[in-house]
Amino acid sequence: MTTGTIDIDAANQTAVARMMAARPQLTGLGRARDVVPGMRDNLLLHAGPPIAWERMSGPLRGAVIGALLYEGLAADEAGAVALVEKGEIDFAPCHHHATVGPMAGVTSASMQVYVVEDAVHGHRTFSNLNEGYGKVLRYGAYSPEVLDRLRFLNTTVAPVLAAALDRAGGLDLRALLAEALHMGDEGHNRNKAGSILFLKLLAPHIARVAPDGDTAGDVLRYLGDNALAVLNPVMAACKAMADAAHGVEGSTVVSTMARNGTDFGIRVSGLGDRWFTAPAMVPDGLYFPGFSSADANPDIGDSTITETAGIGAFAMAAAPAIVTFIGGSPKDAVTATLEMYEITVAEHAHFTIPGLGFRGTPVGIDLRQVVELGVTPRVNTGIAHRLAGVGQVGAGLVRPPLAVFEEALVAFAERYGF
Repeated sequence: MTTGTIDIDAANQTAVARMMAARPQLTGLGRARDVVPGMRDNLLLHAGPPIAWERMSGPLRGAVIGALLYEGLAADEAGAVALVEKGEIDFAPCHHHATVGPMAGVTSASMQVYVVEDAVHGHRTFSNLNEGYGKVLRYGAYSPEVLDRLRFLNTTVAPVLAAALDRAGGLDLRALLAEALHMGDEGHNRNKAGSILFLKLLAPHIARVAPDGDTAGDVLRYLGDNALAVLNPVMAACKAMADAAHGVEGSTVVSTMARNGTDFGIRVSGLGDRWFTAPAMVPDGLYFPGFSSADANPDIGDSTITETAGIGAFAMAAAPAIVTFIGGSPKDAVTATLEMYEITVAEHAHFTIPGLGFRGTPVGIDLRQVVELGVTPRVNTGIAHRLAGVGQVGAGLVRPPLAVFEEALVAFAERYGF
């Protein structure tokens, strides 16, 4: 479609070509205040679009409290809340600082983050370390064992991983993802193969750079026992790919999808950094024993950056076993991927699905197609308890509200005059 001097289809092809050409390399780790642009001691980054404390959900509030306790800025929950209410703590979306975080996504100044560099376009992106399953900060928990786990990750695991990555010369995350998709992953909720590949590639270097055998064993156990270990660097890689597609004049390609537990937000390549938001939905899925949808918080997290880049629920046909975790049948996984071809610009040149004859995953969500067909992107997700401190209660599927795409398309029409 051409309107005025803008050829939307050509702009979309440019945006998606840039996304697919991006080659994210995991180059190391660093302290957030040292490497994340604009990071400072009283700033907490969070998942999703901008939100004030007053509107934050239970799990996001819990993660904020936990981060303030971890940083030593507060001695207890009451002290943390008082700091926030006095206006001494600033908040910003991870996405505003080239960063992504799963679930609550809270990242503070002294936390270690993965550093990913796009070897083609040159920009860097970041994500914190994955805590594993159970009661963890990203689901809003902040008990002593949660804080102890954070200290272990940031003071023991991170320095060894940084040294191992330096010795390895970095890791090609696009290549790792491509292989993992051929081994049964979809790159969002199922990362078993990717995490094993991550361990395989780093283990020889960890064995040589760790200060002693016990530390090497602890780090290897962390990677081996955590099927989500690779998720956070994968998210940073997907942000690098999506950012490469952002800012193309006249493009209707969605370049960000993110949730903060209250709102679901998107950004569009041709509409700058403006967010379009609507209330987040409660996922439909499987719940852990003792929990139900009545316990669930609305959808939360930056991990929808995986679907934005053409994996996650868009690649479910590659990962039929994921239905044992999120519900449904293997046929449903294939159907999910086939539906996403209807609202995307291209098939990925590097991410392919064996079960579909090595067809490329659907990539480049087209705002126009979403609205015209009334088909919103599918998303795989974990489910957080609505109250702070409880943690994960299940996993499932969710879709963004159609309203955000409709609002964005109206804004696009106004911006480009058609």
